[in-house]
Amino acid sequence: MNTENLNKQLVALIEKKQALGKLSYNDERYDDMEEELHDLEDDFNEEFGPYLEDVLEDVHAKLCPDTDVLLPTAYLPNNLEGESGADQKEGVWVDSDEFPGKESRLVLIPNPVRLILSVGKNIRKEVWKA
Repeated sequence: MNTENLNKQLVALIEKKQALGKLSYNDERYDDMEEELHDLEDDFNEEFGPYLEDVLEDVHAKLCPDTDVLLPTAYLPNNLEGESGADQKEGVWVDSDEFPGKESRLVLIPNPVRLILSVGKNIRKEVWKA
């Protein structure tokens, strides 16, 4: 797996999500940018999906076996500022065996590419790194 290319495309995808998030639905550029984002997501899932889905299946099996694995793009933060996993609403909610009863999320972040388990406001745990 070319992790440099994975990281580059992951950053581009998150930057597009961030730019779209700054537009209102009434903005004339919104629909075009949303279509560009969907195309980037499709390309990302096509190129890196099989690799990342294997990774996600392994992580889910170890940390949250009762939670379904989603497409890799579901695990992305909405902006690069959220790449630390600090925003507890980023990524995908999971039912973590290690932290039962606590809201836990998995977030796929760049620089370097890794999965962060975010629990509440204070716990950030790297659970996989490319």
